[in-house]
Amino acid sequence: MDKVKIGFAPTRRNLFSAEAAIEYADYTRDKLNDLNIDYVDIQDINEDGLLYDDEGVEKIVEKFIKAKVDGLFIANVNFGTEYACARLAKKLDVPVLLWGPKDETPAEDGSRLRDTQCGLFAIGKVLRRFKVPFTYLKNCEIDTPEFERGVNDFIRICNVVKIFKETRILQVGPRPFDFWTVICNEGELLEKFNISLSPVPIEEVIQEIEQVKKDGYDSVQRAIDYFNETTEVQISEKDLEMIAALKVALQSLCKKYGCNAGVIQCWTALQDRIGILPYASLSLLQEEGIPFVCETDVHGAISELLIEAASLGEHRAVFADVNCRHPENENGELLQHLGVFAFSTAETKPILPQRHFVFDYPGSVAFRAIKDEYTLCRFDGDNGEYSLLMGTGRGIDGPYNQGTYLYLEFENLNRLEFKLVYGPYIHHVAAVRKNVVPILYEACKYLDVQPDFYDPIEEEVQAYLRGE
Repeated sequence: MDKVKIGFAPTRRNLFSAEAAIEYADYTRDKLNDLNIDYVDIQDINEDGLLYDDEGVEKIVEKFIKAKVDGLFIANVNFGTEYACARLAKKLDVPVLLWGPKDETPAEDGSRLRDTQCGLFAIGKVLRRFKVPFTYLKNCEIDTPEFERGVNDFIRICNVVKIFKETRILQVGPRPFDFWTVICNEGELLEKFNISLSPVPIEEVIQEIEQVKKDGYDSVQRAIDYFNETTEVQISEKDLEMIAALKVALQSLCKKYGCNAGVIQCWTALQDRIGILPYASLSLLQEEGIPFVCETDVHGAISELLIEAASLGEHRAVFADVNCRHPENENGELLQHLGVFAFSTAETKPILPQRHFVFDYPGSVAFRAIKDEYTLCRFDGDNGEYSLLMGTGRGIDGPYNQGTYLYLEFENLNRLEFKLVYGPYIHHVAAVRKNVVPILYEACKYLDVQPDFYDPIEEEVQAYLRGE
């Protein structure tokens, strides 16, 4: 599972009971501990361990930046000091979770200790004034399913934002000439999102293959052993060694250039040099948490990073072509590829066949993926505007196909088809076996990316985020 660290900043206002605020801040700490949340506290900032003034803001900022927090949890444990919350959030520039516990029944004399909900309204308004996007967890008791789900969802949202903002993609070779669909704007990705590419020529990969065969053969042998133990190998030992060496070489180059994902010109220059397709190598990289996709589809690699991050690394993704309609089910669709599905997604035993029906080379992978509910997503854009298409589909039976494949049934396939034709999307999608649509949707507000759906589910997603 991916690791996420948040800064915990409970806040109070002087007009209300400091003792009650401290009490509820401690309740919240206990609950975060019960949920195994990794958080940085502010109990050493002042006597109360609470946020309520500018002096505290500066100390908390310094502490949280030093700790490299990925998100900020503002717990409004009485009315709260809205300007301090907004200044803290603005300086940190990380996702913000805003919550306060439900107010208790007034005392017999009509007095109240906290007035928490009213303070939430105030904090939300001032965060808007500071142009700070935030995620709101409804005003609820701490020992409720809504609180637990809201905090855990926020951790996943932070993970999506963290990985998106830290993305650097290894680009092996230029895009294949015929694939104009995968054109991307490298400068714009850097300027808008801090996503950078590390281009290397295919020749550098060839050199790295020779290097790892010479100096890193233990890693090559481990990859060979993995294939022999988990797949039906139908290719020669020489070809299997090259597949393993390519995997290790690409992994080594990712480390050298500080990349968390990669894309590759998968045909045909590579086959001319090393005699194999790269897809089995890419599938193993996928399995080990390095999304690496074909046809230099940079936006596709970003899609896969986002959807795996939304699952907190719990599930590995498939990366597929949305390929053709099911022959019998009007809402069924084939998702297929020569590989690029993580091996843990296989329902049938993976095969390394002699060739694929498209190319007369070894190096592809063949299996049917697990039938389950999947979230699909596609990050894409043109003309300076970027959006994230998302939705779900459910696995169904369908005719046998070569390569890696999966049939999904959609509520209305026509809606997905029209989205992919009208764009700005293309027919490559990433998918995981978990409904992470609300996580992706909420993360978009922090990414300057427009959320988009192929089914009319936005109100349903918002209802989920409201805890309904």
